[in-house]
Amino acid sequence: MSTHAKRERLLLADLLESAGPDAPTLCDGWTARDLAAHVVVRERRPDAAGGQVIGPLRNRLERVQGEYVAKPYEELIQLIRTGPPRMSPFGIKQLDEAANTVEYYVHAEDVRRAQPDWSPRELDKVFSNALWARLEKGARMMGRKSPVGLVLRRPDGQTAVAHRGSPVVTVTGEPSELLLFVFGRQDAARVELEGDKEAVDKVQRAKLGM
Repeated sequence: MSTHAKRERLLLADLLESAGPDAPTLCDGWTARDLAAHVVVRERRPDAAGGQVIGPLRNRLERVQGEYVAKPYEELIQLIRTGPPRMSPFGIKQLDEAANTVEYYVHAEDVRRAQPDWSPRELDKVFSNALWARLEKGARMMGRKSPVGLVLRRPDGQTAVAHRGSPVVTVTGEPSELLLFVFGRQDAARVELEGDKEAVDKVQRAKLGM
């Protein structure tokens, strides 16, 4: 049975393949090749991937990332499509769904929205609700770097508090767009912001994300 994570993984692989290794992405300074290497290392090299959050492992992460960047681009795409190795925790369906649905959705948009002719993707209601559920659970973590109070609001009025503080900026949009916003892709997210102009400017410039 297909899952959201599996579908987003395959979509990401397709987008990376069609864009080509030198295509830009929304990840600052990363080409499609760099992004593909990041995805593979995160999933297949836990001994190095911890460097994203553990300082002493950062040098190891950079070295391993460089090794994967040097691999043939087609090999990286195939590794993404193939999925995690048999012994990986990501091989457990429930963990894959929890850890990778948002990861692959955001990175797919990193590729899509960096292209000059990109067009919005229409998401079905089930997937939108799944993204909102993850956003509700992780909003405080994602929004912890906000310099002002930050409230996320769906068009139907449902809200999630991403950061407590004053003044408050309210960001309204579909769950998919709100996720991009709090993951630090503010300029690419199709949302509306309400609040004091100075506060809005601050949150637009902030380095949000995990």
